[in-house]
Amino acid sequence: MARLSIDISGGLITLALMSAAEIIGQVQKLPPAEVFGLGRWLREYEAQLWDQQIETDIRSGKLDQLGQEALAELRAGKTRPFPE
Repeated sequence: MARLSIDISGGLITLALMSAAEIIGQVQKLPPAEVFGLGRWLREYEAQLWDQQIETDIRSGKLDQLGQEALAELRAGKTRPFPE
């Protein structure tokens, strides 16, 4: 684990860069309520990352072909409505 220490006004701030394995080890030491809160935060963060990736893929044209195929299937009557 790499550590960076900075002395600010006589106080010491330590920033730790941890591996995923180290983070998992620390999470396992948390009480259940904190684990559940962390899990909620992580799911929300993951959803934000997913949204950002989709937006990036759309802007780059990476999904254009899929969109064209979907529209062609719709126009050809090869789709059906979602069940309610």
